Amino acid sequence: MPERKEKKKLLDFGILKKVFAFAKPYSKKIYLSIFLSILLAILSPLRPYLIQYTVNHFIKDKDLYWLILITIIQVGMLLVETALRFYFGFITSWIGQSVVKDLRVTVYKKVLNLNLRQFDTTPIGTLTTRTINDIESVNDIFSDGLIPIISDLLSIISILLFMFGVDWQLSLISLAPFPILIIATYFFKESVNKSFIKVRNAVAALNAFVQEHITGMSVVQAFAVEKKEFEKFKKINRQHRDANIQAIFAYSVFFPIVEIVLAVSIGLLVWWGGNYAFNAGVIIAFIMYLNLLFRPLRVIADKFNVLQMGMVASERVFKVLENEDVAHNVSAGISNVEIKGAVDFDKVWFAYNDENYVLKDVSFKIEPGQTLAIVGHTGSGKTSIISLLNRLYEVNKGCIKIDGRHIADYDLYFLRQHIAVVLQDVFLFSGSILDNITLRNPTINKEEAIAAAKMIGVHNFIMQLPGGYDFDVMERGATLSLGQRQLLSFIRALLYNPSILILDEATSSIDSESEVLIQHAIDKLIKGRTSIVIAHRLSTIRKADKIMVLDKGVIKEMGSHAELMKLQSHYFNLHKMQFELQDSDA
Repeated sequence: MPERKEKKKLLDFGILKKVFAFAKPYSKKIYLSIFLSILLAILSPLRPYLIQYTVNHFIKDKDLYWLILITIIQVGMLLVETALRFYFGFITSWIGQSVVKDLRVTVYKKVLNLNLRQFDTTPIGTLTTRTINDIESVNDIFSDGLIPIISDLLSIISILLFMFGVDWQLSLISLAPFPILIIATYFFKESVNKSFIKVRNAVAALNAFVQEHITGMSVVQAFAVEKKEFEKFKKINRQHRDANIQAIFAYSVFFPIVEIVLAVSIGLLVWWGGNYAFNAGVIIAFIMYLNLLFRPLRVIADKFNVLQMGMVASERVFKVLENEDVAHNVSAGISNVEIKGAVDFDKVWFAYNDENYVLKDVSFKIEPGQTLAIVGHTGSGKTSIISLLNRLYEVNKGCIKIDGRHIADYDLYFLRQHIAVVLQDVFLFSGSILDNITLRNPTINKEEAIAAAKMIGVHNFIMQLPGGYDFDVMERGATLSLGQRQLLSFIRALLYNPSILILDEATSSIDSESEVLIQHAIDKLIKGRTSIVIAHRLSTIRKADKIMVLDKGVIKEMGSHAELMKLQSHYFNLHKMQFELQDSDA
């Protein structure tokens, strides 16, 4: 999703306030950095003044003792100033990285709690950019932004005060080209600012594109669209390059202008000083003052841009933090009861967007230990029902109860711990078989995992893999078949001992051999548990206590297999159609 065009004012104090709220734990370090800024601003112009005094008095009088003493003082001041500048740079970067650490933890925690609809509408690459690239830019507000800018401004003011204190006329003459620099700085800042915004937008676009296409590489290759997608990537990459080149061009023009203005200033200084017989000490001091003055001026415009881009990135990050589309957890929600597994949908309406309802006035009940099978065509609302049950989405109208209590009254994490979902597309993380079974839960040991695998009937299959339970499944379980991944998800569900089990198309895309193992695993899993089975193969749900037929979000029929077959209506037609297809395939 392309980033919107952004134009920021010079300083957005609202954003700065939010950023500095995260820096509050490090306020002592911030005060120390400001104190160092003031100290450095005072120390910088002292050395030229001492040189002026030395040239005018001690060199002229050839006073060797004072010359040596002043030289030692100068070296000492230089060493102290160098040490202070090092510590100032270190401490501002330390503050920035500490804020980044805290902010990234907060943002990732927020991302974990966003409702699934946010992931439906936001590219993964965009959220990755927010969590990594944009937050890293927040560091620049501290290390190269606000505090260093304050330090540079204090130094400029201090140097100007010393210059005008020594000779106001000479100061005005030497600073005569200064307006040219101000104009050049303004255009440089604006040019680089636009380029930086384009660069960040291009980075977000690159992240989203690469993430999406690597994830969907099998589709890209299967439809032989590699060249077409490669051309799209080159276009986005070209935009990224062009934005960077624009910034480089602005730097290439600006810095020579600064050097030219400095040279003109020094030329005017020497011309005026020579014509009006200024002493050598003043001329030397003013040359040093000008060099000290132009040093922060060279980078202050760049630092303003860095600060501005840090605030642009911060605004994007805070939009994630301020996103209210989260599964709200009730304070002190129910978490100390035994969930038996009674499920009650009462006139539930649900839409993913606006008024396009995918569930319409859905009502049904499941008693503890019963199995409900849900069947229907693609898009009928089957998966939406299970997404609502464990509050991945919130209902628009109506309510859902478990054991007579509204699901929103339960502690969210307690609720989800008691509902296990086995999806058709099983997601496995990179790591070992054991890591994926336990989800790295330290309270589940290997012996418990092995016992669950044996109960499901999968232990022998795991032991045949190289390394057994330590076998690396690679990212998304690429080294395992669909049936093998499905079996691992059953062990995972059994280990967490849920009160309610949900099987979403668990046997729809596997071979007959795997289906036998999986059907055995399902029988073990659903025993004694409330189960909701979304079924593609109707042969697998004949034993269900209830079968519910959904069509376009509306319940058409409900009953046992025998009852629905007698009706010779929706379920009967689905059953007949499926077995006729199987017979024709045979």
